Amino acid sequence: MDATNSIFYVVILIMSIVIHEVSHGFMAEYFGDDTARNAGRLTLNPIPHIDIFGSILLPAILILSHSPFMFGWAKPVPYNPNNLSNRRWGTLAVAAAGVLANFLIAIIFGLIIRFAPYILPVSILTANFYFITSAIVIVNLALGIFNLVPIAPLDGSKILFSFLPERAFAFMTAYEQYSLILLLVFIVFFSDSLFPILTFLFHLVTGLAL
Repeated sequence: MDATNSIFYVVILIMSIVIHEVSHGFMAEYFGDDTARNAGRLTLNPIPHIDIFGSILLPAILILSHSPFMFGWAKPVPYNPNNLSNRRWGTLAVAAAGVLANFLIAIIFGLIIRFAPYILPVSILTANFYFITSAIVIVNLALGIFNLVPIAPLDGSKILFSFLPERAFAFMTAYEQYSLILLLVFIVFFSDSLFPILTFLFHLVTGLAL
Protein backbone atom coordinates (compact mmCIF):
# COMPACT_ATOMS: atom_id res chain seq x y z
CA MET A 1 0.00 0.00 0.00
CA ASP A 2 1.51 3.34 -1.06
CA ALA A 3 1.68 6.42 1.14
CA THR A 4 -1.40 8.09 -0.38
CA ASN A 5 -3.57 5.02 0.11
CA SER A 6 -2.23 4.60 3.65
CA ILE A 7 -3.17 8.16 4.55
CA PHE A 8 -6.60 7.63 3.02
CA TYR A 9 -7.12 4.50 5.13
CA VAL A 10 -6.15 6.37 8.30
CA VAL A 11 -8.57 9.22 7.47
CA ILE A 12 -11.40 6.72 6.92
CA LEU A 13 -10.47 4.97 10.17
CA ILE A 14 -10.48 8.21 12.17
CA MET A 15 -13.87 9.32 10.82
CA SER A 16 -15.34 5.85 11.35
CA ILE A 17 -14.08 5.84 14.94
CA VAL A 18 -15.59 9.30 15.48
CA ILE A 19 -18.98 8.08 14.22
CA HIS A 20 -18.61 5.05 16.50
CA GLU A 21 -18.00 7.20 19.57
CA VAL A 22 -20.67 9.79 18.75
CA SER A 23 -23.18 6.95 18.39
CA HIS A 24 -22.41 5.95 21.98
CA GLY A 25 -23.11 9.50 23.10
CA PHE A 26 -26.40 9.87 21.24
CA MET A 27 -27.65 6.53 22.58
CA ALA A 28 -26.74 7.56 26.12
CA GLU A 29 -28.63 10.81 25.59
CA TYR A 30 -31.63 8.84 24.31
CA PHE A 31 -31.64 6.97 27.64
CA GLY A 32 -31.44 10.21 29.61
CA ASP A 33 -27.73 10.92 30.10
CA ASP A 34 -26.42 14.17 28.59
CA THR A 35 -22.83 13.83 29.86
CA ALA A 36 -21.40 13.54 26.35
CA ARG A 37 -23.28 16.60 25.11
CA ASN A 38 -22.16 18.66 28.10
CA ALA A 39 -18.56 17.57 27.42
CA GLY A 40 -18.81 18.75 23.80
CA ARG A 41 -18.34 15.23 22.43
CA LEU A 42 -21.48 14.93 20.29
CA THR A 43 -19.64 16.31 17.29
CA LEU A 44 -18.22 14.83 14.09
CA ASN A 45 -15.21 17.12 14.44
CA PRO A 46 -12.45 14.51 14.96
CA ILE A 47 -10.19 16.73 17.07
CA PRO A 48 -11.99 16.24 20.44
CA HIS A 49 -12.10 12.48 19.86
CA ILE A 50 -8.59 11.67 18.67
CA ASP A 51 -6.40 9.47 20.84
CA ILE A 52 -2.83 9.91 19.59
CA PHE A 53 -1.91 6.25 19.99
CA GLY A 54 -5.20 4.54 19.19
CA SER A 55 -6.30 6.84 16.36
CA ILE A 56 -3.01 7.62 14.63
CA LEU A 57 0.10 5.73 15.81
CA LEU A 58 -1.40 2.23 16.05
CA PRO A 59 -3.10 2.39 12.61
CA ALA A 60 0.15 3.69 11.11
CA ILE A 61 2.11 0.83 12.70
CA LEU A 62 -0.40 -1.73 11.41
CA ILE A 63 -0.18 -0.30 7.89
CA LEU A 64 3.61 -0.18 7.87
CA SER A 65 3.79 -3.76 9.18
CA HIS A 66 1.34 -4.90 6.47
CA SER A 67 -1.08 -6.23 9.06
CA PRO A 68 -4.09 -7.96 7.49
CA PHE A 69 -6.36 -6.36 10.09
CA MET A 70 -6.75 -2.64 10.74
CA PHE A 71 -8.31 -1.19 13.88
CA GLY A 72 -7.93 1.60 16.38
CA TRP A 73 -9.84 3.62 18.93
CA ALA A 74 -10.60 7.17 20.03
CA LYS A 75 -11.06 8.79 23.42
CA PRO A 76 -14.17 7.15 24.87
CA VAL A 77 -17.24 9.38 24.84
CA PRO A 78 -18.09 9.93 28.53
CA TYR A 79 -21.41 8.84 29.95
CA ASN A 80 -22.79 8.26 33.44
CA PRO A 81 -24.68 4.94 33.73
CA ASN A 82 -26.38 6.26 36.88
CA ASN A 83 -28.25 8.78 34.70
CA LEU A 84 -29.69 6.16 32.35
CA SER A 85 -33.44 5.65 32.58
CA ASN A 86 -32.82 1.89 32.47
CA ARG A 87 -29.31 1.08 33.61
CA ARG A 88 -29.09 -2.53 32.35
CA TRP A 89 -30.67 -2.06 28.94
CA GLY A 90 -29.32 1.46 28.60
CA THR A 91 -25.77 0.24 29.18
CA LEU A 92 -26.29 -2.53 26.63
CA ALA A 93 -27.72 -0.11 24.07
CA VAL A 94 -24.93 2.44 24.58
CA ALA A 95 -22.26 -0.25 24.19
CA ALA A 96 -23.90 -1.73 21.08
CA ALA A 97 -24.56 1.63 19.38
CA GLY A 98 -20.99 2.16 18.19
CA VAL A 99 -20.64 -1.35 16.78
CA LEU A 100 -24.02 -1.14 15.05
CA ALA A 101 -23.09 2.24 13.53
CA ASN A 102 -19.93 0.73 11.99
CA PHE A 103 -21.80 -2.29 10.67
CA LEU A 104 -24.52 -0.04 9.22
CA ILE A 105 -21.93 2.04 7.35
CA ALA A 106 -20.30 -1.15 6.06
CA ILE A 107 -23.65 -2.51 4.87
CA ILE A 108 -24.62 0.74 3.10
CA PHE A 109 -21.34 1.00 1.18
CA GLY A 110 -21.25 -2.76 0.63
CA LEU A 111 -24.65 -2.58 -1.06
CA ILE A 112 -23.42 0.37 -3.13
CA ILE A 113 -20.56 -1.82 -4.37
CA ARG A 114 -22.88 -4.76 -5.01
CA PHE A 115 -25.46 -2.81 -7.00
CA ALA A 116 -23.24 -0.12 -8.56
CA PRO A 117 -22.94 -1.93 -11.93
CA TYR A 118 -26.75 -1.85 -12.24
CA ILE A 119 -27.47 1.72 -11.08
CA LEU A 120 -24.39 3.84 -11.85
CA PRO A 121 -22.88 4.95 -15.16
CA VAL A 122 -19.91 2.90 -16.33
CA SER A 123 -17.75 6.04 -16.24
CA ILE A 124 -18.06 6.16 -12.43
CA LEU A 125 -17.06 2.53 -11.90
CA THR A 126 -13.34 3.20 -11.82
CA ALA A 127 -10.60 1.61 -9.75
CA ASN A 128 -10.72 4.64 -7.44
CA PHE A 129 -14.46 4.17 -6.89
CA TYR A 130 -13.98 0.58 -5.81
CA PHE A 131 -10.93 1.42 -3.70
CA ILE A 132 -12.74 4.14 -1.75
CA THR A 133 -15.96 2.22 -1.18
CA SER A 134 -14.12 -1.01 -0.36
CA ALA A 135 -11.85 0.80 2.12
CA ILE A 136 -14.90 2.22 3.91
CA VAL A 137 -16.47 -1.25 4.13
CA ILE A 138 -13.24 -2.92 5.30
CA VAL A 139 -12.45 -0.34 7.98
CA ASN A 140 -15.97 -0.29 9.42
CA LEU A 141 -16.27 -4.08 9.42
CA ALA A 142 -12.90 -4.31 11.16
CA LEU A 143 -13.93 -1.77 13.80
CA GLY A 144 -17.23 -3.53 14.41
CA ILE A 145 -15.62 -6.95 14.72
CA PHE A 146 -12.74 -5.74 16.89
CA ASN A 147 -15.03 -3.90 19.29
CA LEU A 148 -17.08 -7.05 19.86
CA VAL A 149 -14.07 -8.74 21.46
CA PRO A 150 -15.08 -9.09 25.15
CA ILE A 151 -12.04 -7.38 26.63
CA ALA A 152 -12.41 -4.03 28.43
CA PRO A 153 -12.57 -1.26 27.41
CA LEU A 154 -13.95 -2.66 24.13
CA ASP A 155 -17.72 -2.65 23.68
CA GLY A 156 -17.86 -6.42 23.69
CA SER A 157 -16.99 -6.48 27.39
CA LYS A 158 -19.78 -4.01 28.24
CA ILE A 159 -22.27 -6.01 26.17
CA LEU A 160 -21.20 -9.20 27.94
CA PHE A 161 -21.33 -7.61 31.41
CA SER A 162 -24.86 -6.32 30.70
CA PHE A 163 -26.08 -9.92 30.66
CA LEU A 164 -24.28 -10.97 33.85
CA PRO A 165 -26.05 -10.88 37.24
CA GLU A 166 -25.09 -8.29 39.84
CA ARG A 167 -23.32 -10.96 41.91
CA ALA A 168 -20.72 -11.12 39.10
CA PHE A 169 -19.65 -7.53 39.88
CA ALA A 170 -16.54 -8.66 41.80
CA PHE A 171 -15.46 -10.77 38.86
CA MET A 172 -16.00 -7.89 36.44
CA THR A 173 -13.95 -5.55 38.62
CA ALA A 174 -11.05 -8.04 38.83
CA TYR A 175 -11.28 -8.76 35.11
CA GLU A 176 -11.06 -5.07 34.20
CA GLN A 177 -7.88 -4.66 36.29
CA TYR A 178 -6.04 -6.87 33.80
CA SER A 179 -7.86 -5.61 30.72
CA LEU A 180 -5.00 -3.57 29.29
CA ILE A 181 -2.60 -6.52 29.46
CA LEU A 182 -5.23 -8.84 27.97
CA LEU A 183 -5.96 -6.37 25.18
CA LEU A 184 -2.28 -5.98 24.28
CA VAL A 185 -1.83 -9.76 24.26
CA PHE A 186 -4.85 -10.12 22.02
CA ILE A 187 -3.65 -7.43 19.59
CA VAL A 188 -0.15 -8.89 19.32
CA PHE A 189 -0.98 -12.60 19.19
CA PHE A 190 -4.60 -13.09 18.23
CA SER A 191 -5.88 -10.15 16.17
CA ASP A 192 -5.06 -11.97 12.91
CA SER A 193 -7.67 -14.56 13.88
CA LEU A 194 -10.34 -11.94 13.15
CA PHE A 195 -9.30 -11.66 9.50
CA PRO A 196 -11.33 -14.70 8.27
CA ILE A 197 -14.43 -13.13 9.83
CA LEU A 198 -13.62 -9.88 8.03
CA THR A 199 -13.20 -11.59 4.65
CA PHE A 200 -16.45 -13.53 5.10
CA LEU A 201 -18.49 -10.44 6.00
CA PHE A 202 -16.87 -8.38 3.23
CA HIS A 203 -17.90 -10.97 0.65
CA LEU A 204 -21.34 -11.23 2.22
CA VAL A 205 -22.13 -7.51 1.90
CA THR A 206 -20.27 -6.68 -1.34
CA GLY A 207 -20.27 -9.93 -3.29
CA LEU A 208 -16.54 -9.44 -3.88
CA ALA A 209 -13.53 -11.36 -2.61
CA LEU A 210 -11.18 -9.49 -0.28
